[in-house]
Amino acid sequence: MTIKINKLEIENVKRVKAVKLEPSSAGLTLVGGRNNQGKTSVLDAIAWALGGNKYRPSQANREGSMVAPYLQLTLSNGLVVERKGKNSDLKVIDPNGQKGGQQLLDSFVEELAIDLPKFMNATNKEKANILLRIIGVGEQLHAFEKQEQEVYSRRHTIGQIADQKAKFAKEQPYFTDAPKEPVSASELISQQQEILARNGQNQMKRQRVTQIQAEFEQQGREVVRLTAILNAAQEKYTQLQTDLGIAQKDALDLKDESTSELENNISHIDEINRKVRANLDKDKAETDASDYRVQYDQLSAQINEIRQQKAELLNNANLPLEGLSVDDGELVYNGQRWDNMSGSDQLKVSTSIVRKLKPDCGFILLDKLEQMDLQTLNEFGAWLEQEGLQAIATRVSTGDECSIIIEDGYVAGQEQTNAAESAAAAPPAETKTWKAGEF
Repeated sequence: MTIKINKLEIENVKRVKAVKLEPSSAGLTLVGGRNNQGKTSVLDAIAWALGGNKYRPSQANREGSMVAPYLQLTLSNGLVVERKGKNSDLKVIDPNGQKGGQQLLDSFVEELAIDLPKFMNATNKEKANILLRIIGVGEQLHAFEKQEQEVYSRRHTIGQIADQKAKFAKEQPYFTDAPKEPVSASELISQQQEILARNGQNQMKRQRVTQIQAEFEQQGREVVRLTAILNAAQEKYTQLQTDLGIAQKDALDLKDESTSELENNISHIDEINRKVRANLDKDKAETDASDYRVQYDQLSAQINEIRQQKAELLNNANLPLEGLSVDDGELVYNGQRWDNMSGSDQLKVSTSIVRKLKPDCGFILLDKLEQMDLQTLNEFGAWLEQEGLQAIATRVSTGDECSIIIEDGYVAGQEQTNAAESAAAAPPAETKTWKAGEF
């Protein structure tokens, strides 16, 4: 069962002279009035009564009053909380008459419920961390986010390298007429020497033909002159004739190879190799860029998987408000981050988170709701009723939407006695009385 404020009485606190209020048990109780009439003083008094001396106003006594502040709150669990006397001592009495103190109040009063601006003015990370802590997934989500950031950083670096490689490859010239591998000058010279050697052998064979031809002709002449040795000459002639035929046949099939291409390659070897190296650099850069793109895509898939795990973690968590989540360390409600939420949605998110912190605390204090138009105010009040939450709020207004109007430290329409003012010299134990029929 959540604990709420059933009734409160405040005297001589800041701008309040005497205010008595019985707020609605659920929904919005608006304390209205013009500026500097004591509206915020009502909330400050409640925070002081329930939150302890750290919420005591720096100038607690109403200016000009000789009577000590008096606070009394009756809670729905039967506790009566009082502060009165010169030192505004705290007294907490349970329904059985037993006394308690601040420790008892702290057990069910959520600090942020009486100091909501502390939550609303926190950084986006702090708000998100509060929510993650109370739903019990903060450490696990932090691990996911750390892992995601590491992979994201790696992917970013890989992407940059891939872009650089692709840009380098695009800027490199490509020579279609260049060979695939660099050319070796020594290899070209060696090939040239081999061709020259073969050509030299061919030349020797040609010279041999000439020699045989000359000798054959000489021997022909000798046949006429040396008839005496005809038989021997005829035999040699026949042999030479055979050798000549073979030599002529061999010489007929010979073809000299050209070294002009090799000579050209040797003379232009540096330019050829420059083109080859440029082509190799371009090919390698394109290959590297492709490899890095594959790594980039793999890391992207890994990031998406981590984000899916984060989403599942939050979807399965017991969140205090439908549509509320955490993305990249920030609160998100219905798709909007904190700075894009309406004022009403910010209050809904804050109120739901504060309630989750201490479920027994069924009330919350809100200051300066004049930022809301009437329709939004009504919608927010309806949401509070639906959630069974009690909100006591202030608004610079004297319209019908206000539950009470504060004028010069009093509730407008409540006829006050002058007992409190006339009791300046009376003992501190004397308290203010209220006329019959008052609110």
